Amino acid sequence: MSRLATRFAQLKSQQRKALVSYVMAGDPQPQVTVPLLHQMVAAGVDVIELGLPFSDPMADGPVIALAGERALAAGTSTLDVFSMVQQFRQQDTETPIVLMGYLNPVEVIGYERFVSIAHQSGVDGLILVDLPPEEADKLDPILKQYDMDQIFLLAPTSTPERIQFVADQASGFIYYVSLKGVTGSASLDTAEAVARIEQIKAVTDLPVGVGFGISDAASAKAMGRVADAVIVGSAFVKNFEHLAPEHAVVQTVNKVKELRAALDELV
Repeated sequence: MSRLATRFAQLKSQQRKALVSYVMAGDPQPQVTVPLLHQMVAAGVDVIELGLPFSDPMADGPVIALAGERALAAGTSTLDVFSMVQQFRQQDTETPIVLMGYLNPVEVIGYERFVSIAHQSGVDGLILVDLPPEEADKLDPILKQYDMDQIFLLAPTSTPERIQFVADQASGFIYYVSLKGVTGSASLDTAEAVARIEQIKAVTDLPVGVGFGISDAASAKAMGRVADAVIVGSAFVKNFEHLAPEHAVVQTVNKVKELRAALDELV
């Protein structure tokens, strides 16, 4: 079993919900990332989404877009991100890591080379926001060759036919974008999200994670009642906007503990 499948199976057996954290690799400096990841896992994160810095992040709101700019300004490259994963794996061989980003860096490096390096580094899956499943036929067999998961997005506007198509193509888990907007938006419609997640779960055995707009214990708990995983990004990343790195790390770890405690109340 893959790390993702193993982790979700473990959590299901414990009747617990996964806390998935997004971190922009290299923000605000490359040396911050790996220690931060270890501290977040120790505080209760189950799956890591590691952002690939990119200059044109079309699905990201200002918080994560600026984090990418800081990481790029600090000199973080895609190959540096692989090195961070490799360094993380020296101490942690169990926590799943999914890279989240855009197709352009993959194409620049080359599909086969990108996936090969990612696999060797210890990456478990990919979320490429601008690669729909209809156009993933070139990448999909390479990922399967290396036993890596390709995670696709669904949205509030997804039709039943689209939901079924994505469910048939995806692996690892399905990422439900809980609102019509970019990351960090504050317009989460809990009732609509719950209904849509139930609709997705009716056609797949894959875990369903929900993200975009979850920022506190209340929203995490509301989504955790129906989803298998709660995905949080901007609420962590924003700490690095104005705080010194050491203080931002403390705030981030405290937020993890808050969200973990909220999800564990559902057990």
